[in-house]
Amino acid sequence: MKLYMVPLAPNPTKVMLYIAEREALGSRLEIEQIVVNTLKGRHREPQHLARNPFGTLPVLELDDGSCLIESLVIMEYLEDRFSDNALMGSDPQQRARARDLERVVELRIAIPMGGYVHAKKSPLGLPPDPVLAESIEAKLQLPLDHLESLLSDGRPLLLGDRPSMADCTLAGALQFVRFIQSDLIGQRPKLRAWDERYRQRPAAQAVLKW
Repeated sequence: MKLYMVPLAPNPTKVMLYIAEREALGSRLEIEQIVVNTLKGRHREPQHLARNPFGTLPVLELDDGSCLIESLVIMEYLEDRFSDNALMGSDPQQRARARDLERVVELRIAIPMGGYVHAKKSPLGLPPDPVLAESIEAKLQLPLDHLESLLSDGRPLLLGDRPSMADCTLAGALQFVRFIQSDLIGQRPKLRAWDERYRQRPAAQAVLKW
């Protein structure tokens, strides 16, 4: 299999972190990772559009040549295909909680953080929009407070002792924010401690650049 990605971008990063976490636990996924240079427009070239007509990343090319183009689906496919050391576990309730928190992090935090970055100092050269950035920052406060509350019981990671897809998704989003030298964690000591702790993990050290 091949993972087409671009470093720093949140969605590819969370899948790269997921793969690194699985391999750190002993899984042999054997996925070749290939950079598609978005700054040079490689994601809009016919070769990539044949893999994904929307031109986005990441893309997982399967052994039969077909492709998966949504980051969550890619992670869930790898959970199902390589069940040893799967991050979500086998219990239906555990799996539901893992999916639930990943969706909270993705929809209420990661996607807004991406919008915030582009409104503040877009890597793609989009014009700044300080009003939009301020609005997004205000809306982030409740979901970030939710994570601070979850961590108040002393758990080292978002779902407990083991890494989860939610950890990968959040770490990818926070790296994107750090890239423009911003900090949205605020006065949340437990979430800040989680961020510092997660970035020390071998998987994070192998993937995160910021």
